[in-house]
Amino acid sequence: MQYLCVMIRNARPADAPQAVPLLFQAMYDVACKLAGTTSNGVLQPLFEHFFRQPGNQYSYEHTLVFEDERGLGGIIVGYDGALLEALREPVLSYISAQLGHAYLPGDETGPGEYYLDSIAVAPASQGKGIGRQLIYAAEDKARAQGHPRTGLLVSDGNPDARRLYERLGYTVREAVQFSGGNYLHLVKMLS
Repeated sequence: MQYLCVMIRNARPADAPQAVPLLFQAMYDVACKLAGTTSNGVLQPLFEHFFRQPGNQYSYEHTLVFEDERGLGGIIVGYDGALLEALREPVLSYISAQLGHAYLPGDETGPGEYYLDSIAVAPASQGKGIGRQLIYAAEDKARAQGHPRTGLLVSDGNPDARRLYERLGYTVREAVQFSGGNYLHLVKMLS
């Protein structure tokens, strides 16, 4: 009999090469707008840099990963919404200094919630409940940090994701414009 070793754990800087493509599944359009390019030769190393560095919104320190014998099957990035500006500033400053590009996507969260920034499951691992497990793990982390609720954005053109979040107890709080797109801000109270 063969047993699978499966775990959700805190990300490490060395996870960057596997984690960044998953991150792009969740936020590729935003990443392109932030960097001012669609070149993977620029985007991949840029976001690997951010992932490896502490103190920014795409850092390993804000990321949980689902790992099994095949490698990373999913990620979730989450942080205190009150820290958005402080966590975004190093990203914008580095892009401006390195690429000479400036872009302000707008605020996606704020004080009072633990924000689930990016959630992605590798294509080969989809349909196995990994996304749900990652969300539950992030909610546990938020509770442990004393946050009263979690929040996330979902594109209004992604009804499947919205249904998943609603099944997990998220409710629509408001419609928002973010990074040139239409999104729904969903929240879940943590008891």
